[in-house]
Amino acid sequence: MNKLVYVLILLALLVAACSGPAAQPKPVQPAQTQAPAQPVQTQAPKVTLRALYMKQAGYQESDITAITKEYTDKNPDVDVQLDFVSYEALHDKIVTAAASKAGTYDVVLIDCIWPAEFAAAGFIQDVTSLITPDMQKDIWPGALGAVTYKGKMYGMPWLNDVLYLYYNDEMLKKAGYTDPPKTWSELKDMSMTAKQKGVVQYPFIEYFQQDEGLTIAYAYYLAAFGGKFFDENDNPVFNSPEGKAALDYMVTGMKDGMYNPASMESTYEEVRRTYSQGQSLFSINWTYQLNMSNDPKESQIAGKSKIALMPGEKVPSATINGGMGLAIMAGSQNPQKAWDYILYMSSKDVQKRYAANALPIWISLFDDPDLVKAQGDFITLSKQQYQYMINRPLVPFYSETSKILARELQSALNGSKTTDQALADATTEIQQVHAQYKPPTQ
Repeated sequence: MNKLVYVLILLALLVAACSGPAAQPKPVQPAQTQAPAQPVQTQAPKVTLRALYMKQAGYQESDITAITKEYTDKNPDVDVQLDFVSYEALHDKIVTAAASKAGTYDVVLIDCIWPAEFAAAGFIQDVTSLITPDMQKDIWPGALGAVTYKGKMYGMPWLNDVLYLYYNDEMLKKAGYTDPPKTWSELKDMSMTAKQKGVVQYPFIEYFQQDEGLTIAYAYYLAAFGGKFFDENDNPVFNSPEGKAALDYMVTGMKDGMYNPASMESTYEEVRRTYSQGQSLFSINWTYQLNMSNDPKESQIAGKSKIALMPGEKVPSATINGGMGLAIMAGSQNPQKAWDYILYMSSKDVQKRYAANALPIWISLFDDPDLVKAQGDFITLSKQQYQYMINRPLVPFYSETSKILARELQSALNGSKTTDQALADATTEIQQVHAQYKPPTQ
């Protein structure tokens, strides 16, 4: 045997020893015993929205929670987490959240005086293209105007409210009148007649405390006398014959004893209490006073408290929008879902069911037979009043403007300045604020 053959035989034996017994084929399992391949079940994660509301006024916390649950029940892919703070904390909470750039909130409740400030700062999203022309036609213009800045819309109107004239019907009749006043001149005549006849010592309780309520008061007097706060370039123009006539009316009313001296320190709650105690013929307040002033547990004039259109002077009537809107924060990671949630919260169905707490933003609902039956004369009057709804100045420096106005207006009311000087000083200071204004940065 030559060497080559020997080597080949040896290699074959080594390979056979290393490989072991031949591998046997696996039996084919019957088809019915094979477990079919199961697809991996992956549930899409829920979209989480965080929404910021306030604790008081209009829709209560329990209402918002209930409506939100309705939405999440219909949209199981969405989880809405709610936060509630006081009105006093709401503005700064939104500013802090926007400045952090952490996407803390998707939806926020905004007062009607904030959209200009927040839009100019880039805190909230432009939703103009999302509010269809049909929707716009059916929303009260004043309510829609409150979420509008420089021709663009930055939220959806939601919580609706305006100021009304309240009067004690029994006192009015004792003074010799059957119908409430239509103008501020008529109101003063009725007030002074009631005072002279001894019906009431101070016929009118007002909100003249040095804060936002005083600016609001001047706003409806100013509008009624045909004036306005700013021109189209955000320059103050209230130091005008109309603006002076409005402030003169307020100052003269204090001097003549038409207004209760307590007006200088009164808020809306203090106005309500004074009026409900039978110490005033007239008062101005939001919707909530109507039920409370006719509740025997809360009022000494239950059954005598009536509501009327806000007086006019150069115009038929002028009231102030006290509504609020829902906006999408600029940092929201889910703006489409946020808008879907906002649309549900402001939908006609929801607003109709909760109309006892706040009248709808939708004009068509004011003719709804069920609401007319439930709300009676109030919704009929409101349908008229909402046509004369105006907004406070829609300028991004409104907060500073309001503080200046309240201080200067009260200086005229307490006699430390003339009306001319107060309006001139307010104008000068607001012009300076306008010139120096820089929007907060995100």
